[in-house]
Amino acid sequence: MNMDLRKTIEQLEKAGLLKRIKTEVDPYLEITEITDRVSKKSGHALLFENVKGSEFPVLTNTFGSKEQVLKVLGIEDLEEISQYMASFLDIKPPGSFMDKLKMLPKLKDVSNFFPKDVSKGACQEVVITGDDIDLEKIPVLTCWPEDGGPFVTLPCVFTRDPKTNIRNCGMYRLQRFDKNTTGMHWHLHKHGAGHYRQKEKINERIEVAVAIGGDPAVTFAATVPLPEGIDEMIFAGFLRKSPVEMVKCKTVNLDVPADSEFVLEGYVKPHERRVEGPFGDHTGFYSLADDYPVFHVTAITHRKNAIYQATVVGRPPMEDCHMGFAIERIMLPLLQKQFPEIIDMHMPFEGVFHNLMILSIDKTYPGHARKIMHGIWGLGQAMFTKCIVVVDSDVNIHDYGYVAWRVLNNIDPERDIEFVMGPVETLDHASRLPHYGSKMGIDGTQKWKTEGFDREWPNEIVMSQDIQSLVDKKWKEYGIE
Repeated sequence: MNMDLRKTIEQLEKAGLLKRIKTEVDPYLEITEITDRVSKKSGHALLFENVKGSEFPVLTNTFGSKEQVLKVLGIEDLEEISQYMASFLDIKPPGSFMDKLKMLPKLKDVSNFFPKDVSKGACQEVVITGDDIDLEKIPVLTCWPEDGGPFVTLPCVFTRDPKTNIRNCGMYRLQRFDKNTTGMHWHLHKHGAGHYRQKEKINERIEVAVAIGGDPAVTFAATVPLPEGIDEMIFAGFLRKSPVEMVKCKTVNLDVPADSEFVLEGYVKPHERRVEGPFGDHTGFYSLADDYPVFHVTAITHRKNAIYQATVVGRPPMEDCHMGFAIERIMLPLLQKQFPEIIDMHMPFEGVFHNLMILSIDKTYPGHARKIMHGIWGLGQAMFTKCIVVVDSDVNIHDYGYVAWRVLNNIDPERDIEFVMGPVETLDHASRLPHYGSKMGIDGTQKWKTEGFDREWPNEIVMSQDIQSLVDKKWKEYGIE
């Protein structure tokens, strides 16, 4: 089913997951403070209908709870999507005629994922070019007191690989500099930055289109760390089980989702840099000011009565935490496809995605936990994981207290903690150098004799099942509660 931001707002409101704020609010800090308080308390999307200095309302916290994520993506449970993805990852070349027939339904579904080109879209109901371009009319939020300026925080940034022409859609913040330029926060390791470097080598500018608002499946897809070369719009179609409708931009040779609320079209010149930041980031600390490329806007298009969608990031828990949890559950089958011994994976909110990953594995040989650590560190965006903790298959990795108890009882620190050097997240302010530092792996599994542990391993204390059942049955008689 095709969705847009208007339908999303209706859905959330009908489910009691959206609050309308009619009081005048300021996009400078005030909206952030309100959103932060709601994020850390109840969730709920917030629609600010009376924004100081702007004709456009602002929507924040769309993905602000697990329930909201499920609602806006149109699914009953995250495991549903996880299993759906696993079924497609299991597609194998057909060996017989009957195998081919069995594949037909899946292949028909796959065809529904691919984007669909349309001749016109609601995102171009209003077209602004030339001297009329004015980014300051859009209510871009200044989120935190030390921010370098207003930042577009939920942009879907479209580029194409100069060699393959494959589309990429990533989420890279944009600091508004003036009426027609912004920063382009392309981190060193991101696909968009790679496209830019290719064009910069031949001294050519790269065309860029930025879509803001629209189908939440598109916005969500822009945040997913898909393998290079996989079009995020196909993934959005996979989530929605229907194609994303795409329309050609007015001033650049790129396509954008036709139902977007706003689209910024333009280009980034080679070798041009400008100081961008600081920015109050999802780590809960400010990312420091640095030189980044500059985005020159050649057109602003938007829907009539457009709604500006933003996210606020800071000390967790916030909206991005719930998006990250959904990514974790959806992408687990992809990880298990490469490492079948992985039972479960979890990245606690406090680890802000790249600081901590807990894995449970079906351990079958000596050193298995370390093999998994190094495998993760060699895997795409997972290479940035600062700390990896590996536990046995019977550990519920979502119970942090239980994980800590088991790990701390299982490790000999010198033997079971490993340090390695390698690339680290750009936002890691503690690393010894930008983009390069140390990472830690903890083998929290039970040790075997074949791993050099020649002592008897004790059993965990567990009450017998018959006594547990007896006490359950008689509990009310005890008068304890």
